[in-house]
Amino acid sequence: MNRTSIAVLLGGPSAEHDVSLVSGRAIAASLVERGHDVTGWLIDLDGRWWQLPASAMDRALPGSAYDDPVALGAEGPLSSGSALRQMRAQDPAPVVFIALHGPFGEDGVVQALCESAGLVYAGAGVAASAVGMDKALFKRLAIGLGMPVLPWIEVHAAEWSADPRAVQQRVDEFSAGLPDRRVIVKPSRMGSSVGIAIVHHPDDPEYSGGAIVQALGYDEIVLVEAYLDHPRELEMSVVGNSAADLEAFGPGEIFPGREFYDYVAKYEDGVSRTTDSPDVTSVVRERLHAIARQAFLAIGATGFARVDFLLDRASGDVFLNEINTIPGFTPISLFPVLCRTGGYEFGDICEHIVELAIERAATRPARTLTRADLP
Repeated sequence: MNRTSIAVLLGGPSAEHDVSLVSGRAIAASLVERGHDVTGWLIDLDGRWWQLPASAMDRALPGSAYDDPVALGAEGPLSSGSALRQMRAQDPAPVVFIALHGPFGEDGVVQALCESAGLVYAGAGVAASAVGMDKALFKRLAIGLGMPVLPWIEVHAAEWSADPRAVQQRVDEFSAGLPDRRVIVKPSRMGSSVGIAIVHHPDDPEYSGGAIVQALGYDEIVLVEAYLDHPRELEMSVVGNSAADLEAFGPGEIFPGREFYDYVAKYEDGVSRTTDSPDVTSVVRERLHAIARQAFLAIGATGFARVDFLLDRASGDVFLNEINTIPGFTPISLFPVLCRTGGYEFGDICEHIVELAIERAATRPARTLTRADLP
């Protein structure tokens, strides 16, 4: 790949800020090593943008160092608009590699900002990002297309505020139709298992209230979903811009060191383990590949994504869990590991994602409609 100007966005004003720092630094370091002109842009928890000096991106720094951008020698702070205009004015304007996880970074917001600034950016576009981030929307789309998902109901903040007893009754009625009445409660638009709780006590009439309140602290829409008892957790990596060039790698399997793959299990060293060669049948493997591709194309994703599945140990049934349009690039993240099984080393996949962004931008219309185009 030719030497390219690349701006890596990391941090972000979300609960996944620290995870994004790890992903963004790894991506930036690999692209620097490949000889690209890389600038780092730190978005702090207050939403301010800071341009990082090269020294903050090409040497190992503890995550806590990024809590003080001034001490790092960063330029700023800037508003998002000022930062993006500054990027756009650079010659050449960089390809923006968004390494932001969670709200603002993965839900279409920063993608829309890049669009408005006329910047090329890696990964899914505005609509695909929004649908991929919103578990409720994604599950409705999936079930409409015949993809297998677990039963669920949705709880909205307004209805909970108006009548929590009525909501609780609806949850109880839903859980009564499940084999053991256990449910998992999760914010609709959050990642890294933040705000998720498993509810085990169906005999308590208020058993899910605390879990719902907790999840509503992260999003105004909450999913109450059927809970599988210790399912196998499988993941697929998908890379490409269209059905013609789509590559799917995997599956990989996660072995959580806790009851489920929560935040601690994901990011604390030694708690969980993964494998890129799980013991699955060829039938299951083919099904995972087919559904991963279908899910990627269904939301209109481009560039890259990770698709997550649950496999019921008892029945052998596969369930599509979610799609992540900006998966982790941390040392334990399966996305880059699975890409390596397809021949892409870490630096290779980072470069390829940039190439896909440039390719996607080249195929877009050269201009938007003006009044002269109207009938």
